[in-house]
Amino acid sequence: MSSRPDTAVHGEQLRNDDVGIERRLALFRLQVEIRDCEKRAFDLFLQNMIKGTSHLSIGQEAVAAGFGVAMQRGDKSFCTYRGHAHTLARGASMEGMLGELMLRDIGLMRGKGGSMHLTSVEHGVFGSYAIIGAHLPIACGSAWRAQYLGEKDVSVCFFGDGTTNIGAFHEALNFAAVWKLPVVFVCENNLYMEYTPIGDVTAVKHPAADRAASYGLERIVIDGNDADVVFRTAQAALEKAREDGGPSLVECLTYRHSGHSRADPAKYRPPGELEEWLKRDPIVIYRQRLAEFGVAEDTIKAIEAESRRKVEMATAACKASPSAPAELLATDVYADGGWAWRN
Repeated sequence: MSSRPDTAVHGEQLRNDDVGIERRLALFRLQVEIRDCEKRAFDLFLQNMIKGTSHLSIGQEAVAAGFGVAMQRGDKSFCTYRGHAHTLARGASMEGMLGELMLRDIGLMRGKGGSMHLTSVEHGVFGSYAIIGAHLPIACGSAWRAQYLGEKDVSVCFFGDGTTNIGAFHEALNFAAVWKLPVVFVCENNLYMEYTPIGDVTAVKHPAADRAASYGLERIVIDGNDADVVFRTAQAALEKAREDGGPSLVECLTYRHSGHSRADPAKYRPPGELEEWLKRDPIVIYRQRLAEFGVAEDTIKAIEAESRRKVEMATAACKASPSAPAELLATDVYADGGWAWRN
């Protein structure tokens, strides 16, 4: 899984860069902003300003960034409870994301959803789902709608490796393949399904990709810590779906630097495993990548500084925002926006 090709191949990449400098800067900017924002979320939790649990994706930023840059306006994202990164990658604001975690009125859902239910229809984020596998059939429904109406948006469904052992995974894959739906299924394989190594409870080595053939799909396993690899793979899968080529199943090999959630110290990991994966930190990889492609250190530092500035401004705005008003409790619960029709 090395990020550095041999010298000859790398020289050819430098001459024939299919990503382009603007997209490279966007990929780096997104990864940095996602990490800085999630680190701030952790700090706010320690200050007792974020209640309940939340699930960070520090270490997995390249997946969200690669797909976020490749997707078009109008494409639909369906995320897991670990959805902060994907929500930010589609253009939602830091204020909206952090405000939602802090249950403030400035939040994306005015504080009603919290960490595990981030949604921003404006940005194409059609929900983060706390129930494992629940969103895969919903993504199929979204894709079926596009197919039926003759529209060209693609639904992209992100999920963890543990989802591959859930019935909804197999049902959704079969349904999508039979109907050739414009949907891309993205497995973020971080090796652990909560606390259990995925390899201990799965009959195949690659829980998503090794099952692709069962549904007539190509086996795709990629380095999920290399944003260039993710971007190129996403671009190809999205183009295939947009041109009526049907679904794709992509398995991204990655790793979360922390535990499953705030309550998890991750003591189940074998000694040295985290240290090895830290050498494959996606932001470290991509910072070096920018240097290899001639981006000045001052430009890289400016992106990092701007990210920190945005986080500080977002934090201040969220702290200044009032909590969600009590009258919101009875809204957005039933189709008419309230409970009055029942009385």
